[in-house]
Amino acid sequence: MLFDYHNHTPLCHHAKGLPRDYVLAAQRIGLSEIGFSDHNPMPTQFDDWRMALSDLPQYFSWIEEARKEFSPFPIRLGLECDYLPGYESHLRSLSTLAEWDYLIGAVHYISPRWDVDNPAHLSKWKEQSVDEIWDWYFKSVVRMIESRLFDFFAHIDLVKKFGFKPKGELTRFYAETIEALADHHGVIEISTAGLRKEVNEIYPSKEFLTLAHRKGIRILINSDSHSPEEVGYRFDLALQMAKEIGYSELMRFEKRRAIAVKI
Repeated sequence: MLFDYHNHTPLCHHAKGLPRDYVLAAQRIGLSEIGFSDHNPMPTQFDDWRMALSDLPQYFSWIEEARKEFSPFPIRLGLECDYLPGYESHLRSLSTLAEWDYLIGAVHYISPRWDVDNPAHLSKWKEQSVDEIWDWYFKSVVRMIESRLFDFFAHIDLVKKFGFKPKGELTRFYAETIEALADHHGVIEISTAGLRKEVNEIYPSKEFLTLAHRKGIRILINSDSHSPEEVGYRFDLALQMAKEIGYSELMRFEKRRAIAVKI
């Protein structure tokens, strides 16, 4: 029952391959279903890596065409939604525009013009301490969780992407996020995308995931693919880690309803 819900399309300007190509890749490696979650439209003007609002009809059309071509293979419709304080009403509006299967919450920005995973802004890591940056990032993650706008959360320790980590024990950054997830019945993805980045680690860390398991926080496994070749990327490692920690279920989604399936 492995599936992959975090897949992008060329509408985000940094992915390649049509949805049908991703579906074929998912079927080829034996996934039970696939979902798409391209970057959500935002009324901001400081990035160029997301869909425009005018792109949504094309997005819906591609998904519908794939559903017709590959029926009855399940193809889910979602968005990867940036959480930016002050734009909650925009996200609520987006949630009414389609019969979504899920909306993924993600923190990329720790200030209005600094998406912390963007290599164009690497110099900013020299302007503040790593501890401060991690603190800002996880405070934003907590606000995202408390907004109750999303069905699950992506790459929850994305701040480590370039390998910059504070010295010492990292649980001091995780604790508040873990508590917020537990309080709000949050679901997090294990993302293999980090294995393709400078940090060369799964998101989140095994330490984070162990704490999450102790608090009963539920999971699913995603690839955050930007090409068909990345669908299901290294799910064997993610599944192994989840089992070692003690997980026995993954959460699938349909029409914004979470459904537990045995691993």
